[in-house]
Amino acid sequence: MMNESDYEYDPKMVQIFFERYYQDRGMVKWQGYYLSDHTAALKKEAHELAKRYPPKSHQSLEKRASILVEAYANHKTVSIQLDTLDLNGNFQPDLVGKLLGYHEDTLFLDNEQFVSLSEIRHVTLLD
Repeated sequence: MMNESDYEYDPKMVQIFFERYYQDRGMVKWQGYYLSDHTAALKKEAHELAKRYPPKSHQSLEKRASILVEAYANHKTVSIQLDTLDLNGNFQPDLVGKLLGYHEDTLFLDNEQFVSLSEIRHVTLLD
């Protein structure tokens, strides 16, 4: 029976093996990892795209303004649906936050988002 001490390391023999016999499979050896990560990312993206946000009623400017004034005065959280659609013709998720201030037509929410009053479709008071 042979053990490890019976083998002698020969760098020339190793070099010949790599030059003549060994074939590196390149990226093929990594495809299993890539495919599982890639398919997981695709599934997550498809799940996000499958979410639908139904349109809420289009409020008048006066109604939106009165809700926003109440939220600002009482430090309440609002949910805002914008009147813009994504590339697939769907509404985006609502912007949720407290109204920190405003300047002319622009509102400032506590999550560092800015929104124009003219872009708002519907406002809901949450608190």
